[in-house]
Amino acid sequence: MCVPLRLVVGGQYGDAALAVYIKIAALGMRPEGCRARVATLAEYLSLSKSAVERALTQLTTAGSDGIAEVSTERKTSRDGEGESALRTVRKVNTDQELFVWLPAQAATSLPPRQLRLYAVIAYAQVRRMPLSLAELRAVVRHQYGDSAGQPLGERQVMRLLDDLDATGWVTIHRRQGPRGRHAYEAHLRPLRPVLDDTAEEPTTPPAPAAPATATPDIHDGSAPRTADGSPSRDDHRTDRLGRKDELGGGIRRRRDSGSYGPAPVENVAGDTFRAAPSDEKRSNKAAAGPYRGPGLQLSPRVWQVLEPVRPELPAISPYLLRRIGQEIGRQLSAGVGMERLTTRLLTRYSRLTAGGPATERARRGEVGRWILGAGLPRHGCRLATCESGTTWATGERCALCANIAATAQALAAAAAEEARAQRPVVAEPPSDPPGAVRPPVTWLPWPPPADPGTEAPSPDEREQLRKAATPAAVRQALADLGAPAAIRLYGRALVLPHLTTDQHDEGTSRAQAQ
Repeated sequence: MCVPLRLVVGGQYGDAALAVYIKIAALGMRPEGCRARVATLAEYLSLSKSAVERALTQLTTAGSDGIAEVSTERKTSRDGEGESALRTVRKVNTDQELFVWLPAQAATSLPPRQLRLYAVIAYAQVRRMPLSLAELRAVVRHQYGDSAGQPLGERQVMRLLDDLDATGWVTIHRRQGPRGRHAYEAHLRPLRPVLDDTAEEPTTPPAPAAPATATPDIHDGSAPRTADGSPSRDDHRTDRLGRKDELGGGIRRRRDSGSYGPAPVENVAGDTFRAAPSDEKRSNKAAAGPYRGPGLQLSPRVWQVLEPVRPELPAISPYLLRRIGQEIGRQLSAGVGMERLTTRLLTRYSRLTAGGPATERARRGEVGRWILGAGLPRHGCRLATCESGTTWATGERCALCANIAATAQALAAAAAEEARAQRPVVAEPPSDPPGAVRPPVTWLPWPPPADPGTEAPSPDEREQLRKAATPAAVRQALADLGAPAAIRLYGRALVLPHLTTDQHDEGTSRAQAQ
């Protein structure tokens, strides 16, 4: 049913007005329209006749803007007897006013106050608006008493949300919304079977069980409702005061003194909660031994995420475990589900265990750092729904990751083509004409390397040779080594007198060149 948002958030309408409006709109879709009596509507909605009549009065009364949500047309038979009135709802102008679509079954299976919360959650879900507890409190208000029109307390609203979650119409994802808020998900059909309005006529409800003593409706305050009538009997404990001699009371002893002292218990407090001796300072006590503060405590959600690596946790230090818990809590608060984190850790841990040497290194104390650095971080593109190149919700390949991979492949192909274009072109030898016979190739041997010769004498050795040199030894060196070598060995003063004209010219030019 298309319901105006003013019925949901407007303070001039009671909680029952929304349920009555939805039921009239649903019955108005019949060919004969909504001809149900007030008693019939009350049985459909499990409300009292007076509550339905008050809701009809609010719906048929025009507000300050002159708009009435429900119009009533009286019907009379031909014999003059009155019939049930024909009730129609105002057509919602979806172009000029806010509205929300609600299933008709929710009006018959949910109490009016829970129906109002469900409508707010359904509207916020379509608009993608995060809800806080303060915003939900502003919608549900006290209906009776001195506090009429004021918002309910946080405890009452939280209890209403828990009851709404138990019905299956709404799922509360605790601490999975933005900034650590609860995320609320409204369903078009309940997740669990509920009482619906499939029958043509309302059936008589079974007789209610006897209510327990002192069980008021605490969702709307601390006292029961009195708008539908007065209590059937008096409560002498609260309605009448006692005798005058009982007003003052007597002397009462404290529960922790005398015979009312606390009984001993078995769980004696440990060292953490014991007080330090009077003659010892806390700073000295802390410096004397290791840390004696409270132990590491992780939430159940963190333990559920760490289930794949549970055998490795005893080897991790408390500091790393605390860091791991903080990282898991940060991702859960950012909207990452526990199932996604658990699957991510299980997949990567299974690859680690199949690696061999990496597993041995992790077992030597590195598994904690592996969980922080490789097991928990998300891999993929900048999209939050991408999980290692795959869209988590659908299981298909991420479109952005596929685009990035295609772009990188195209760039690599372009770079290879550019490098191939810049490579120098080597001309291939011309091919022989058909039928041509190439001459045989004769391979010549490679020439042997030059003889390095003997090692040149040192300056001391040359000085000794020059002192012991004779004309015959100089002429023999000229014949064997040549003029240049003989000059380097004996010097120009000893060699030049024995040179011929040609040898003299050649030796002089080489000596000058050197």
